[in-house]
Amino acid sequence: MNTSHKTRILILGGGFGGLYAALHLDKTIAADPNVEVTLVSRENFVLFTPMLHEVAAGNLEMTDIVSPLRQMLKHVNFLEAEVESIDLVECRVTLAYGLHHQQKNLAYDHLLIALGSETNFFKLPGVEERALTMKSLGDAVVLRNHMLATLEMASLVEDAAARRAMLTFVVAGGGFAGVETIGAVNDFVREAVIHYPNLREDDVRVVLIHPNAVILPELGESLGRYAQRKLASREVEIRTETRVTAFSDHGVELGDGETIAAHTLVWTAGVTPPAVLRTCHAKRKRVVSLWGRLWKCPAFLEFGPLGIAPGFRIRRPATPTRQPRSTLCERRCTVRRTLSQRFVGNGRHPLLSLRSVNSRRLVVAPVSPASWASTCRGFLRGGCGGRSTSPNCRASRKSCAWHCIGPWTCFSPRTSCSM
Repeated sequence: MNTSHKTRILILGGGFGGLYAALHLDKTIAADPNVEVTLVSRENFVLFTPMLHEVAAGNLEMTDIVSPLRQMLKHVNFLEAEVESIDLVECRVTLAYGLHHQQKNLAYDHLLIALGSETNFFKLPGVEERALTMKSLGDAVVLRNHMLATLEMASLVEDAAARRAMLTFVVAGGGFAGVETIGAVNDFVREAVIHYPNLREDDVRVVLIHPNAVILPELGESLGRYAQRKLASREVEIRTETRVTAFSDHGVELGDGETIAAHTLVWTAGVTPPAVLRTCHAKRKRVVSLWGRLWKCPAFLEFGPLGIAPGFRIRRPATPTRQPRSTLCERRCTVRRTLSQRFVGNGRHPLLSLRSVNSRRLVVAPVSPASWASTCRGFLRGGCGGRSTSPNCRASRKSCAWHCIGPWTCFSPRTSCSM
């Protein structure tokens, strides 16, 4: 490696993808004086988004679902800023930071894009301007404060129709985010309304809008119908096979012509790639793969939540419940090998031997439709960290259900590994 010039590795995005890439480089090559690794994120913490609705409902504190990025990274530089533009030709990224959006340019030799996704409002009238979202920690806090403020205002309104409209909460989108949000909103409002003598629980109306016949399509029809029955037993009104077409002062307008008199709409009905990627002069695909499909730009690597992991054993998109341990483990190991090959070269770098990354096995547990929390818990905690063939890993030899798909580290749950 040329010691007169540092190899600059730039990671955009501080979510799970960008963080785990930064953690791997932090442990391998980031301490090399000839290598400079920088992570850029709009927040200085990583957010565990599956528990976001718990913050909105007041069941968890904000600090319970975040971890400081600076505390987790020892040798990787961190910058809190927004990504304004990416120039793949000049190998330069423009950042915006501070209250006045000062700009800063960063040059790179290798670029890793893990910016995640943004909410897609589909250009529906009034939705982007008026609706609430559930995408960030701030969104959860805003929703909780909005529900409390709505209850306070409704207790002062004497008109019954206006009061009922204020206490009607509509959530658009019957996927994981929408179902979790509707459950949190329903529990929070119905538990809080008993402390307002001027309000009755009968005035509260919670509606879930979903365009398909069954909610939670990722889990299959049977589990989706089971979830619908459970929500209905908790007095949640479910409107299937219809869509939100507009949101105005009159309420939430649906595709079947009905208008629901409501002052609150929470939009969880779709995501889109970040707008900054549209400025990149590169061919875009509907599904962003781990490899980015952009090998014409040799210093460019892209992956994120909209992607599928190509190669290995899985050749079709995995359901969200399967991604944390199976698909994401494949991505994590593929990223590890790809980063090593891209940033280190042929394995002769003194700080990293590709033999230790590529020649061994990875043990991954197939995930059944279990709970999201247990699945993510197994992925985040990881396994024993030893070789899957070593005596320290009982999971590799106790069941034939475990299979090998790549490199060497054991990612089975810690409860299956003896230290």
